[in-house]
Amino acid sequence: MMKYSLKQIMVFDAVASLESVSAAARKLSMTQSAVSMSLGQLENLLGRPLFIRQGNRLTLSHWGNWLRPRARRLLQDAQQIELGLHEQHLISGRFRLCSSQTAAEHLLPELISKIDTDFPELRIELTVENTENVIEGLLNYEYDFGIIEGRNDDTRLYQEQWLDDHLVVVAAPHHPYASYNTTSLSQLEQAKWVLREQGAGTRRIFEGAIHGVIEKLNVWKEYEHVSLLKALVKNGPYLSSLPFLDVEKEVAAGELVILATPQLNMQRHLSFVWRCDSGENPLRDCLITEARRLTKYRQRTR
Repeated sequence: MMKYSLKQIMVFDAVASLESVSAAARKLSMTQSAVSMSLGQLENLLGRPLFIRQGNRLTLSHWGNWLRPRARRLLQDAQQIELGLHEQHLISGRFRLCSSQTAAEHLLPELISKIDTDFPELRIELTVENTENVIEGLLNYEYDFGIIEGRNDDTRLYQEQWLDDHLVVVAAPHHPYASYNTTSLSQLEQAKWVLREQGAGTRRIFEGAIHGVIEKLNVWKEYEHVSLLKALVKNGPYLSSLPFLDVEKEVAAGELVILATPQLNMQRHLSFVWRCDSGENPLRDCLITEARRLTKYRQRTR
């Protein structure tokens, strides 16, 4: 017979997320003593310490880390049960989406705005991370759905291609290479580069393109933020490799120049990813359908 309650699992998850009893109490509209009592009862029932207490901060113990993804899945299933199977409730509820930067900046604002208008009961919670962190968050049940750049090799996740994109090598108009018809591999090797951080889908695809072609790259700086990379290239002696979607406006305005690099294959895809064990989800189906409509419309208008 099950001894723990769903409320205790919910309290555990809130404390694990916020690492604080007082913050979890505010989020759940409970008193601190009620949260502490619920947490203590759960630890007693399971016979394991779920947290390591460091002053006012609570971090997950070995057993807490084991329980966390299972608790997330349980709460996710409970939400689906609460929504019910009636038609009027299918497109309602909270949907946790985590996306890599390119899609989050150039595609998701319009998509989420459209969904807010057409499906007002569907609340999308958006988090922006690099591809590696999107995958990790999905595996830990932190998100319901992800959008990544490039490919995923984890068999626990299902991947479905959304749209094609490609990386380009960019320079400032005043850069010496900007006047060349093509840029050679040796010139790319001699250049100073600023690139996305390790773990980013953009970085992974670029490194795959130069693998076996360029022996060593002169990387001066690595940054998470695309806007910072673009600013460094515009104002300095650097090259960078970024998605075309991220530099399209700057190239049209003459602020950046795309270098011709025919020896590099930098095609890539933006893809949807979700857990294989997540089952049917009408909220996910709705988001995918609307995303595909959006990209078809953008292609027509272009």
